[in-house]
Amino acid sequence: MSSEINHHRRRFFGMAALTVAAVEFGLSRTAGAQSRQVPVAALPAVKAGTHISFETLKQVRTGMLDIGYAEAGPADGPVALLLHGWPYDIFSFVDVAPLLASAGYRVLMPYLRGYGSTQFLSKDTPRNGQQAAIAADMIAFMDALKIERAVIAGYDWGARTANIMAALWPERCKAMVSVSGYLIGSQEANKKPLSPQAELSWWYQFYFATERGRAGYEANRHDFAKLIWKLASPQWRFDDATFDRSAQAFENPDHVAITIHNYRWRLGLAEGEAKYDELEKKLAAFPVITVPTITLESDANGAPHPEPAAYAKKFSGKYEHRTITGGIGHNLPQEAPQAFAQAILDVDRF
Repeated sequence: MSSEINHHRRRFFGMAALTVAAVEFGLSRTAGAQSRQVPVAALPAVKAGTHISFETLKQVRTGMLDIGYAEAGPADGPVALLLHGWPYDIFSFVDVAPLLASAGYRVLMPYLRGYGSTQFLSKDTPRNGQQAAIAADMIAFMDALKIERAVIAGYDWGARTANIMAALWPERCKAMVSVSGYLIGSQEANKKPLSPQAELSWWYQFYFATERGRAGYEANRHDFAKLIWKLASPQWRFDDATFDRSAQAFENPDHVAITIHNYRWRLGLAEGEAKYDELEKKLAAFPVITVPTITLESDANGAPHPEPAAYAKKFSGKYEHRTITGGIGHNLPQEAPQAFAQAILDVDRF
């Protein structure tokens, strides 16, 4: 199975990340990002998979959602807001949270719309997965908990959300940790075709553009997500119990609708909501992020991702890039919790 997955990873993902970066950001592949291998010794050592549950699970209402979230650490500590991706959930941070809590942080890990116990308050609210809507949810989440500023950290959808929050609401973001760097997108940029190899890496996006894909994800979301985990992290030997803890979050009644809309919206195949038009207009200009930032990349990320050199100039504040080695894949916080937590502590000291 391992050799088969590695074969597909090489075949599907190849040079896709380089092409995506060049097309979306218009930046040179030789732009000057400083990357270094980082020893993570300041925090206590933790083996990935040490923790299997959260001590505290809560709900809070915003104007649109009843958001489920896990919380760890002292209530009066500096806030670290951790944002998960697709198809993952808050268990990506189950080993990160105790590390940050031990360092005095109040750690908040919300389920994004369409995941876990997060629910829409009205059946009439559009099940919208566009990037600005998800970021606005997280600002509303901070408002509901009366949090003025936080260190924001995430990967995949969560990294894109963190990027948007830092770009559009920098006053709410003390600092940021972003896996795979700068992920803000636009429908206009996504109209441009990529190389055949790069297009192949987005096979699931094109699958979701069809009704067959929607029906297939609805019927097979457990096995579909497990396949993505294997392809995106080909060297991660997660067990069934680890996957199943996260897979429960995909049983949310809005999960399929949010996922399908997210990917169709990216391709311009689904409309967004007019109330987010101004935000999307700003994002389409690919704004520079000014807040202190550490970007992370893993050495065995099997999912499409830009090269660090392609996005270094999108960060104008104090900035550092780190490459995390050891066969770490796409779900970096869960696979390398110590490195992810260390980056949060370090960026907060910039």
